[in-house]
Amino acid sequence: MRAEALAARLRRIPGHPRPGVTFVDIMPLVGDGEAFAAAIAALDAVVADLSFDLVVAPEARGFLVGAPLAVRRGVGFVPVRKAGKLPGQTVGAAYALEYGEDRVEMHRDAVAPGRRVLVVDDLLATGGTVGAAIDLVRALGGEVVAAAFLVELIELGARAGRLNGCEVRAVIRTTEAGDGESGGAR
Repeated sequence: MRAEALAARLRRIPGHPRPGVTFVDIMPLVGDGEAFAAAIAALDAVVADLSFDLVVAPEARGFLVGAPLAVRRGVGFVPVRKAGKLPGQTVGAAYALEYGEDRVEMHRDAVAPGRRVLVVDDLLATGGTVGAAIDLVRALGGEVVAAAFLVELIELGARAGRLNGCEVRAVIRTTEAGDGESGGAR
């Protein structure tokens, strides 16, 4: 299934979570078994030239694409959760929201120094959560080889902003309105 066909399965919800924002929802895509499998295969294809030991992904939708990609590649999976959700010792990073701040955490022993890590999420919008995940990996001594996304909202400019110089790969590059380009964009 081509990236354009995957993009056609995205649902856009105007005014969510607030007026002026259009939420790009991947749930219709993951709800279709054939499209979901094709999306994970396409995500794997955009990172096929990369070597990594772990996939790190933020909750919750990042888990939907990160965990199957880790299984497909035969590497470990590390969850990044909202503060207070993980048991044991954690390391955390704060990131800015439009109206405040939030914090994510991962286990302190999840990424050993020198491990090569691919950070994965469903959608790149402003880059705050993924930027914080990248910071966590680096704080533990891991090497972030790239950040990969099923969808990148190109008009928000996160690629040049909050991702701390990290290489970005995306299956679908689009706008909130649905225009854009598809097909393994780097």
